Amino acid sequence: MSYEAHTQDRLYERLSNAIAEAGREKEALFFARLALLLFERINDEQACLQAIHAALDELPEPSLSAVH
Repeated sequence: MSYEAHTQDRLYERLSNAIAEAGREKEALFFARLALLLFERINDEQACLQAIHAALDELPEPSLSAVH
């Protein structure tokens, strides 16, 4: 399933704001909690495992803008 560009933009913006709201110290905890909540909604272990694998497999190198 793929979202339309405007839906992706809205979700990305809200996610970015939520990451900033959580703060650098709690960023990893925020992502872990978000993942667990989404896993519960998906309710499909294999799909969740495939998503974890895909996220690791397609993880890009940090860009210069991401370096602090």
